[in-house]
Amino acid sequence: MTATGTFGLSREARNLQWLLGNLVEEVPGLRSVAVVSSDGLLLLSSDPAAQAATPAEGRPKGPRGSSADLATIVSGIGSLTIGAARLMDGGGVKQTMVAMEEGSVFVMSISDGSLLGVHADPDCDMSVVAYHMALFVGRAGHVLTPELRSELRKSLESTQ
Repeated sequence: MTATGTFGLSREARNLQWLLGNLVEEVPGLRSVAVVSSDGLLLLSSDPAAQAATPAEGRPKGPRGSSADLATIVSGIGSLTIGAARLMDGGGVKQTMVAMEEGSVFVMSISDGSLLGVHADPDCDMSVVAYHMALFVGRAGHVLTPELRSELRKSLESTQ
């Protein structure tokens, strides 16, 4: 987990960290997971691959590794798809998936504009990833209040 330990965090923040950890443990092939606020700020993340591997040759590691990169990508994809849905009178965006040769990125709306983003291996089972993301969103959506988002953001800032 990139977020700070549980000391000093509310029960809701600890539960959200546990849910994210559970998502990472339950779903094989996840490279990075990020929860991003509506204004694009990283709230919570986990980099399962970072614990066992080093960054690719020649690629600088950011302040939080691939989580910071994923948060930026998730925020951008979220903005783009929300704008497209408005132009097409498509209603709210529920989920976006980008399949690439070397991996996939999934973005799912949580609540009040917050997003869950996952970067997965190219051979991941996309239906399993989407299912577990939906479970996370269903469990986290009602607790991700403005107060909790502020608490999570502050806990990340204190680790930098």
